[in-house]
Amino acid sequence: MNPHIAIAILLVTFVVLIVLKCPITFSMIIATAFTLLYIDVPVMTMVQQMSKQLNSFSLLAIPFFILMGEIMAAGGISSRLLAFANVCVGQITGGLAHVNVLASMLFGGISGSAIADVSSLGALEIPMMEEAGYDKDFSIAVTVASSCQGLIIPPSHNMVLYSMVAGGVSVGSLFCAGYVPGILLGIALMVMCYLISKKRNYPKGKRIAFKEALRVTKDTFFAMLAMVIIIGGVSAGFFTATESAAVACIYCSLVGFFVYQELKLENIPVVLGNTVKTLAMVYALIAAAGAFGWVMAYLNVPTLATNMLLGISDNKVVVFLLINLILLVLGCVMDLAPLVLIMAPILLPVVTKFGMDPIQFGVMMMLNLGIGLCTPPVGTALFAGCAIGNRKIEKVSKAMLPLYLPMLVTLLLVTFVPALTMTLPNLIMK
Repeated sequence: MNPHIAIAILLVTFVVLIVLKCPITFSMIIATAFTLLYIDVPVMTMVQQMSKQLNSFSLLAIPFFILMGEIMAAGGISSRLLAFANVCVGQITGGLAHVNVLASMLFGGISGSAIADVSSLGALEIPMMEEAGYDKDFSIAVTVASSCQGLIIPPSHNMVLYSMVAGGVSVGSLFCAGYVPGILLGIALMVMCYLISKKRNYPKGKRIAFKEALRVTKDTFFAMLAMVIIIGGVSAGFFTATESAAVACIYCSLVGFFVYQELKLENIPVVLGNTVKTLAMVYALIAAAGAFGWVMAYLNVPTLATNMLLGISDNKVVVFLLINLILLVLGCVMDLAPLVLIMAPILLPVVTKFGMDPIQFGVMMMLNLGIGLCTPPVGTALFAGCAIGNRKIEKVSKAMLPLYLPMLVTLLLVTFVPALTMTLPNLIMK
């Protein structure tokens, strides 16, 4: 058995199947099976590794976070977060663009999902911005770009995936680490939105009377409390990530049913159906990636990748820039979850060799791949925004170009300034 041929079979088969538009889950399973046949390992090993990958307590948090996002969308929480964001920043030049970014920051801090952000808030924000005089392409672009915040501002179920494949890195620490970069990204996007709005003469929002602002803030209190339950519970040690997600699901259900009274019994089958559909795809992907990753480890792919990167340069800055470039390119052609499952075990030994903490790398990786969600040809957040706004992806991609700059600047800061990600975990979790 030649290990180099085995690695070639694994990777080439996977890439060819992806190019032929075979679903990623099946691409990984088929590539794994072919490789196992070549190296004369029983294919039943693949099934065992797939089962083993799903036998993890931390994965129980994922269905609860997905369910919570669906409940929020159906229960009126997202519309109230949008109204609160309008009270905070709606009066600035380009007010609705800032409202869009801040609402995504708040929504991401509860749902932890970029796609849920675009789907739930986009249906409200895009028509609102267009009616106020904003270009439709710009409105969709801001909605898509701001959704990246949901991947790094906790809770993010993708952080749970990263924690699992990174050898059990603390989910609570990862959650704490995402706050400062997430807020920084939001501020950077708002600065760019201000500059674009000033140049294109986009309008300011209407000044909201103090009494009305107070009413909106009071109405949003119960929605914001969900964030406190999740993050406060995990950080203070009252809950695990899984327990906090379950409690937050119950809380959001009670708020939707009895406080806002927008969640109805007839909505429940749709909410549960969407949750199960998403969960089935995520878990199938995790199982397939478990077998795929086991074969890579068996063939020493992480070690070979580390040696290859170190062979290019022993300069930390060069290696980190190269890793960012690799993740950015891969993020443009593959979805986020499989890349976390495949690339984290390969790249983590490299960055730790240069002194980067696994927690910092987790945030860096999420932001990197989040940019990929906004980038053609496989940007799912971009596709969702274009579908909701009924616009061609080519036009929206052009409108996205100025918004990539604040995202890339934030990415570089996260990569080279450890204090941005490590200060809060060191203060709160240790």
